[in-house]
Amino acid sequence: MENLSCLVLGQAVDIIENREPTAGNGELGSAKVEDDREIMRRVRAGEVELFDLLVQRYRGPLLNVAWSKLGEAAWAEDVVQETFLAAFASRASYRPEFSFRTWLWTILLNLCRRQWRRRQTRPREHSLSSAAPADLAGYREPAAGESPLETALKTEGRARVHRLLERLTEPQADALRLRFFGELPFAEIAVAMGSSVSGAKQRVRLGLIALSEQLREEQRERS
Repeated sequence: MENLSCLVLGQAVDIIENREPTAGNGELGSAKVEDDREIMRRVRAGEVELFDLLVQRYRGPLLNVAWSKLGEAAWAEDVVQETFLAAFASRASYRPEFSFRTWLWTILLNLCRRQWRRRQTRPREHSLSSAAPADLAGYREPAAGESPLETALKTEGRARVHRLLERLTEPQADALRLRFFGELPFAEIAVAMGSSVSGAKQRVRLGLIALSEQLREEQRERS
């Protein structure tokens, strides 16, 4: 655990020294962003079946963030489905000069907040998009199978990370989720969260420091 605490703190130091922390294998990098724009251009032109490529690409990271934020797998599934439905229904308003994935993450965070407020006032129910059927023509759910979320649910380490995130402030926790689960660079975190780039870096840095302190405290309690 001490090594993990040092690793988390090291990520914060990278940010202080303006080094981009490692968030994954870079699969969702700049080439993917350009590819997203081309897919959306073709979807808007009528090739709506191509939207499924975007669903397959982003479903896993979106589920990880939604589950971490909402704390319930079924709620996360609902919110992610609503996110894709909302993006598909609003495809005509998408502006290609902006990153598709940033737009998608912004939709997800807003829906997570709405879902959380809704669940506080009434029992869980099946959520449906309010989009008109005509707007959803051509949309289809991805094939069934074990999602990255379901895999993560089986991993004790990931569940422990989620519990630690729940103890942080919402801005810090969301910034960490977007950085390490969503693999977003700071510029896109800033857009998705409505902050400056320096503000996004500050949230991630302070969140990592707080996580490190939590891990150290757990170590002291077990010693």
